[in-house]
Amino acid sequence: MKHYKFLAWMMAIAIASTTMTACGSDSNETEKPFTTAPVEQAKLFVCEAGSETRGATIDTLFTEDDIEWFNVSTREIRFKKQDEQLYNKLMKDYHKEGLEFRLGDDVLFEVSRFVSDFDSRVFTDLVLHYSTIGEDEGNPRYYLHDCYPPQFIDDERTQANIKKNATQWETFKKYLDCKGKLRK
Repeated sequence: MKHYKFLAWMMAIAIASTTMTACGSDSNETEKPFTTAPVEQAKLFVCEAGSETRGATIDTLFTEDDIEWFNVSTREIRFKKQDEQLYNKLMKDYHKEGLEFRLGDDVLFEVSRFVSDFDSRVFTDLVLHYSTIGEDEGNPRYYLHDCYPPQFIDDERTQANIKKNATQWETFKKYLDCKGKLRK
């Protein structure tokens, strides 16, 4: 019987010692603040929208790693490699449904597949606009605009979509800001 008491006493000491070590803090470590921001858990990426991509392997067009910066005021999105490879990916299946900007498993917003300066279609929702017109025609630019062409910005449907996407836009901007990729 004494053997069991001794064994129980030793187990109690071992458990207490382990608990104290696990709960103790190292004074050299800085305490990390609690955050509910999605930055820690997810990665931003863009893929084709539509039911054929859900549940299957998603073909990623670009990720946050490809983005150099996003300018809030002009809505220009600058890629690290503004080359033909990205343009060719976007031109592939030009008339598909759209693109999904995703943060991990969550869809932030959907944009039209791709529009260029010479597109004759009208969009009253978000578009990824490829522009070769401007001060540097040899350096094409990409923009995330609320509609295309721009004269439809005051359209009732465009304004409704702007309101619908407001929360997701804030998440998108905060995420890029946390990554040091936001310009104002």
